Amino acid sequence: MSNFPLFVHLRRYFIAGVLTAIPLWVTWWVLSFVFRQLSALGLPWLQALATRLQEQAPLVAMVLRDERLQSALAVLLSLAAFCLLGWFATRVIGQRLMNLGERLIERLPLVQTVYGGTKKMLSALSEPPTGVRRVVLIDFPAAHMRTVGLVTRTLRDRATGQELAAVYVPTTPNPTSGYLEIVPLERLISTNWTMDEAMAFIISGGTMAPDHVPFSGKPLPEGEPAPQR
Repeated sequence: MSNFPLFVHLRRYFIAGVLTAIPLWVTWWVLSFVFRQLSALGLPWLQALATRLQEQAPLVAMVLRDERLQSALAVLLSLAAFCLLGWFATRVIGQRLMNLGERLIERLPLVQTVYGGTKKMLSALSEPPTGVRRVVLIDFPAAHMRTVGLVTRTLRDRATGQELAAVYVPTTPNPTSGYLEIVPLERLISTNWTMDEAMAFIISGGTMAPDHVPFSGKPLPEGEPAPQR
């Protein structure tokens, strides 16, 4: 019996350690995945750059080929490339070249489907549809339950003319997978959540969220503050 308190304390410390480690592990896993992808993207360009500089700047080429630095340099190169691409895409000549490239992509059936679908989805999520808030609640998976959805567009029933909304329902903790629901507009429950708040709520499993949610279907009027606890 003298060992029983020690067992209780060890179990409590173990649970506390696990609960502390899990968010750190998830954060590390996500950052490691992003780092590996950026490194894999930039590594071929880094190696090509080192080859080009071999004769003119052998010392620089040696640094670029250093295995201890290659991954970090490849990530920096990828980030710089994205910034450069973003700057170029906002210029007039860049927009013209992008339009030309998209017209060429439209001639490739499979490529056009993937590229066009992805671009339309990102565009839809960046701008709310007319008259509908971007972040909503819908009845899912049952009438007495609610889930967070992102309205991507509005459309109409061809037979009745009823207004409908295409709602993307992200899954937790990975919002890149989910469900697509077509919901009557009157069944949507609008929220005043931002996209950042919705993503934080989904990724964190509900632990990071605004203090209030319009679960009853009666959201606050525009500009009215939420009731205090």
